[in-house]
Amino acid sequence: MRLNGVDDRLERHQYPTTSEEIIAAHGNATVELANGSERLGDVLERFGDQTFEDPEDVFTTLRAGVCHRGVGRRFYSDRDPTTDAEDGPAPVSF
Repeated sequence: MRLNGVDDRLERHQYPTTSEEIIAAHGNATVELANGSERLGDVLERFGDQTFEDPEDVFTTLRAGVCHRGVGRRFYSDRDPTTDAEDGPAPVSF
């Protein structure tokens, strides 16, 4: 996820603040995702009314709230066990 300068704007915003105030001030800014983009306001609206104490609270909410286009390949995990028909890596004991 790339914030395209939104992070600078959010850091300069006065805190504590509400999601409503951030959406009013910065809601039309776009966040670049792995497969597209999304408006900052759309992401924050998913969580309803919130109060943010600092910019890091907003960044955490943004990371948690981006749509499925922000995660790359959906349902992919390189940590899934191999199936019986596959030759996977040899187990390592630590």
